[in-house]
Amino acid sequence: MVPGLIAVAAAVLGFWYVAVFLFVITLFMAFFFRDPKRVPPADPDVVVSPADGRVTRIGPSGSGNVISIFLSPLDVHINRSPIPGKIVDVIYSPGKFLMATNEKASLVNEQNALTIQGEKITVVCKQIAGILARRVVCWKGKGDNLGLGERFGMIKFSSRTDVLLPLNVQITVKEGQRVRGGTTVIGRIS
Repeated sequence: MVPGLIAVAAAVLGFWYVAVFLFVITLFMAFFFRDPKRVPPADPDVVVSPADGRVTRIGPSGSGNVISIFLSPLDVHINRSPIPGKIVDVIYSPGKFLMATNEKASLVNEQNALTIQGEKITVVCKQIAGILARRVVCWKGKGDNLGLGERFGMIKFSSRTDVLLPLNVQITVKEGQRVRGGTTVIGRIS
């Protein structure tokens, strides 16, 4: 990491304050970009959280329900597939950078929406940039297959992930609850 290398150079040159400051930045970056291994549940009828964070909204959206998850700068920012399936559409939309908790963020902020078609249901998973998050990253594309809980991208710094579920999914989480991407069951297919 670049800050770490500069910190070493600053320490060698005797600029200890600069070295300590850059070393702290290096530690934060290592913490922020962590990618812990997750083992999803074996149950084929569950929907798992696509992100780590706090559930901020559960409500109707179009012909289904939406679950919004806010990711603070301290959460893991890797996004994971909520169901096993095939990506049938990816739509990137440039936009604004409102606070991720703002209801309008899902409409006007920069975002990337993946439509994932499984055997029993189809879900839409939106990566939404926030006021600090200025970059949405998606490593998968249309036609790619995803396993349950498989990594598909990340949102850098604080942000939000929305998952749109059909009406035949019974939601099993509550607003305010903390969830872990790839492991916390957020819904059950009925």
